[in-house]
Parts: sequence; structure tokens; C-alpha cells
Amino acid sequence: MKLAPVLHALAERGMRQHVVHTGQQYDVNMSDAIFRELRLPEPDVNLGVGSGSHAEQTAEVLAGMERCLGDLRPDAALVYGDSDSTMAAALAASKAGVPVGHVEAGLRSDHRRSANDVNRIVTDRLSTWHFTPSADADENLLAEGTGQSSISRVGSVMIDTLTRLLPGARP
Repeated sequence: MKLAPVLHALAERGMRQHVVHTGQQYDVNMSDAIFRELRLPEPDVNLGVGSGSHAEQTAEVLAGMERCLGDLRPDAALVYGDSDSTMAAALAASKAGVPVGHVEAGLRSDHRRSANDVNRIVTDRLSTWHFTPSADADENLLAEGTGQSSISRVGSVMIDTLTRLLPGARP
């Protein structure tokens, strides 16, 4: 859902993109419905990770992304949100020397026991570019030592998706 507005905006600008589906959302009906409703192309790669512990999912995405990055040789990698897949993809790209852009950067729950907050912090530390939804996200990054020049407040991609889909949902 977070990918859709960014993918469409970059496509309108003629940018070449590859979509890698981690398979984290592995229910075929749910996954297919999301891709269909959001008018997303078929993924170029589906890692088929499925369910598992945090460590298992992270390890599978890390290994799968390492292969993808070697095969696709992208100029940059965009990662979204705060999942184990987000952090693992950022780590794989960083280790491969591929610059990382984090969409929804800077968000914090200030609850270090939260796996998602750990993922957010690690992903932001590995990222070259930080695409934030709000002023508080900018402030969090600045307080953690992220340079202002790497932060771009772009708004909420989830609100962008909601705004685009809302007219069809009303009937």
C-alpha cells in the first residue's frame, strides 16, 4: 500500500523500477487483491518469505535481497515502513553498496521493545535519503544526528493511497 503512490509517481517521470515482493503478505487472495486494487504491476521478484519468527523472516529477506541486488544491479533501493522486511532489505542494499531511500523515515514509538521501532531506527541509520511524513519525524532524525540535507518531508504515502481509493470505496 505504501509503494503504490511512489511507484506511480516515479513511473510518470519515466524512471525504471523493479518491484520486489518479499512474500511477507503470503495469503494469495490478500496479496493479489492489494496489487489489483492499487494498480501495481506484477512483482519482478517474489521472495516467498511467508511467516516465521522475526529472525527467520529477516534472514530470508536478507539472503533473497542479496541475490536480487546482484541480479538487478539497481542504482538505489527504496524501502517502506518498519517491517522486518524493510530492515533486511535496507541492510542487504547497504552491504551491497546500493544507496537506500527510506519512505516513512523518522517515525518513532519511543518503545525500544517494539520490533518495529528497532526496524525503523536501523533502517534510518542505513539510509542515504529519508522521506518523512511529518515534522515530528524530521525532528526525530535530526535529534539522532541525521543530516538535514538527507531529509525530505514528502507527506504520508498511506494518506495518498487513501485519497486515491476513497472515491471508489464510497459507493
